[in-house]
Amino acid sequence: MPETTIETTSQTSADATTRQKAATRSSAFVRPVRTVAILGAVGALVAAIALPAFVSTSGAADAAPVTTEQLAAGNAQSIVVASEATQAPSTRGQFTATTPDEIEKRKAEEAAAARAASAAAAAAASTASTSSSRPSLAGMALVAPGSGAVRYPVTSFTPGEGPGSGRGHEGWDMIAPEGTPIYAAAAGTVTASAESIGGYGVSMMIMSNLNGTMVETRYGHMVYGSRMVEAGDQVSAGQLIGLVGNTGNSYGSHLHFEVRIGGSVIDPEPWLAANAG
Repeated sequence: MPETTIETTSQTSADATTRQKAATRSSAFVRPVRTVAILGAVGALVAAIALPAFVSTSGAADAAPVTTEQLAAGNAQSIVVASEATQAPSTRGQFTATTPDEIEKRKAEEAAAARAASAAAAAAASTASTSSSRPSLAGMALVAPGSGAVRYPVTSFTPGEGPGSGRGHEGWDMIAPEGTPIYAAAAGTVTASAESIGGYGVSMMIMSNLNGTMVETRYGHMVYGSRMVEAGDQVSAGQLIGLVGNTGNSYGSHLHFEVRIGGSVIDPEPWLAANAG
């Protein structure tokens, strides 16, 4: 019995040693095979990458050089080569205002231009309005009837208030329909002519030298836009100078006719009666 046990144990040890040797031989064989496989995979990868590049390089050595424009043509795009681009010189006048002062100056200039345009439009409208309001002079004589150096400024009128009324009225009211012609009472120089002179309204003043005596005649309350002469003009006796109206301090259509000799107011009614021809 002991001998059989010893043999069995010996046999078992021998089998184990045999298996261990087999495993060692198998392991020694697997490692070289794995290494060879890895090297083969790496070689295949290098070949896949390097060969196309090598072929392209070797083929390009025999071909003509390819320009940047030719490479870009395949993408249907155009390019500008930096060496061909030019730098155009720039001047200050090519730029708009950028500083606050320049911006404010430009705004001020634009505002001034707008105000000038508005003023011009207003002046044009005023001129058109004045022209349209000027009464027609068709059929009106330029010289009043009569003879002599002094003429009645209105040929047909109704006498109204004069200086003797006690109200401080300095002229003679010659009542007539609006638009009645007014003539210069005597030849002389127009010293004033305007669309508004105080209470006279549309009026004018004429200075005359009658036999060495300076006589000023004044014509008030004319129709707007009816003045025929301006300051500085020379007029003759009986010349048409305007039309009867109702402007200024007036309460009905009439001519306020005033006469001053040596700066003093006189009554126009007896003066005209004594001097008009």
